[in-house]
Amino acid sequence: MNRTKPLLWHVLMVLILVVLLYPVIWLVSTSFKPAEEVVSTLALLPSHPTGGNYAEVFNGVAGYGVWHYFGNSLLVSGGAVLGNVVSCALAGYAFGRLHFRGRGPLFAFMISTIMLPQHVVLIPQYVIFQQLGMVNTFWPLVLPKFLATDAFFVFLMVQFVRTLPRELDEAATIDGCGPLRTFRYVIAPLLRPAMITTAIFTFIWTWNDFFTQLIYLNDPSTFTLPLALQTFVDQTTQSAFGPMFAMSVLALVPIGLFFLAFQRFLVDGAATTGLRG
Repeated sequence: MNRTKPLLWHVLMVLILVVLLYPVIWLVSTSFKPAEEVVSTLALLPSHPTGGNYAEVFNGVAGYGVWHYFGNSLLVSGGAVLGNVVSCALAGYAFGRLHFRGRGPLFAFMISTIMLPQHVVLIPQYVIFQQLGMVNTFWPLVLPKFLATDAFFVFLMVQFVRTLPRELDEAATIDGCGPLRTFRYVIAPLLRPAMITTAIFTFIWTWNDFFTQLIYLNDPSTFTLPLALQTFVDQTTQSAFGPMFAMSVLALVPIGLFFLAFQRFLVDGAATTGLRG
């Protein structure tokens, strides 16, 4: 009986893992299927595997190579990560440590924006960026990140800063440090787990974002990977599902590598920022 229970538990976990991984396995398998086999059969494994889908992807999409779209996605995601980490860390330090007039109401207002649907502010933001001449550029996707507009990450930073001993700030003040120098030399190094957590989620959410990029990017030269995937459906009268699945597999690789490289820091950040109950 003592051995049966752990065995059943492991079998259950394996079954759950298979269910969770099945979409990924299906996606990779379908990327090697010929075009006629993609829509004509529901078999998991291809009967006639081919690498032609990947060859078509690397030959170019909408006049540009796949590496061009990879570069655009990396540029947008990298800028979003940098902006969120820097601005949210500064805002979290201000709300968590500094005393200024209106801090409580401002923090409450900032937290309330988490419940604000993106579609509510979409049109006003678009009008602003259009008047600034930034539509069809990467600025609407990156610039807001430098203004601490993601309340979730600001709250994450605030929760972490509040766990740090205030004696550190007092010691820095005695040594002649002001608020900025205290943040740079004392608080920022200790914020590393929270910063890495912010970087991971920002990278994944930005890399996979389709709607916002669809609104602001119209020229194929500025397309990111999610928008390039859409061209496989629209550029011909017959949708090229095989190359679309092949490009989807390639688009998943950076996310997987990024997560594997920083998953240890993600666990540390979750354990030290109050995300666990």
